[in-house]
Amino acid sequence: MPHEKLHRLSKRYEKQQEAIFTGTLNAAHVFRREDVSAFEAVLYNPFICLILQGKKEIHVGEKAISLVPGDAFLVSHDLPVTAKIVEASPEAPYRALVFALDLGILRSLYEQVGEVVLEEASASALSATAADPAYIAPMERYLELMDAPLDAQVLGPMIVKEIHFRLLMSPIGGMLRNLLSVDSHASRIAKAIFQIKSKFRERLVVGELAQIAGMSPSSFHEHFKFVTGTTPLQYQKDLRMIEARDILLRGACSVSIVGFEVGYESATHFSRDYARKFGCSPKHHLAQAK
Repeated sequence: MPHEKLHRLSKRYEKQQEAIFTGTLNAAHVFRREDVSAFEAVLYNPFICLILQGKKEIHVGEKAISLVPGDAFLVSHDLPVTAKIVEASPEAPYRALVFALDLGILRSLYEQVGEVVLEEASASALSATAADPAYIAPMERYLELMDAPLDAQVLGPMIVKEIHFRLLMSPIGGMLRNLLSVDSHASRIAKAIFQIKSKFRERLVVGELAQIAGMSPSSFHEHFKFVTGTTPLQYQKDLRMIEARDILLRGACSVSIVGFEVGYESATHFSRDYARKFGCSPKHHLAQAK
């Protein structure tokens, strides 16, 4: 089994995730599932994910990525994707260690490494490869702190910073290296993404986003699609659909109210887009919640 020690630690950590001590170890989370899934739309925030058991497939834009135990994938920007678990069972559940990234910590390393890393034009916002021992080792040390709350409080932040540094310098850290500079294309698109996320219910004006990013409309469109795999308008629509599904599955509102809640003026338009995204009507998901 790849990364056997990390797998063993993650199983212990999974059982204690809800305990008080995790307040000082909140960068890590163990995701576990006992059955395979259909493709599900989800928003990935910046993180590194290590596949410990089972298999997964992710689609972002036109790109498809298959992941097996021992693989890692890194997400540098907030990305709407579709993903499914393709191998899992009660006897051998899918298990992955997810470690959240803090772009503030990342950029704090600029003074030390900014002059020795170069922007990579071909870097991807979602990169996958076999996991690197350089960042596996500090992740193991991070999880080992679960038995020592005081050590976690004192040493945890230092290990978190080391993990960010190791990822920054790793083969899949190209887009993170691009984000080091606040004037890079990667950072400018991140600003536009933040704007869309914070106002996804409002009417989107691509020209205004281009101004926020400090780009011409054509350049902005090109770089936005390169980073996210989609257009700004489709990105906003994906956010609306993901939020709408979550509200419906909580069974809180009627379909028409949910549509208005996520920014649609027409319930018919909302239902049509929803069915196109998820392959079923919003009423279907609302019924599942009841």
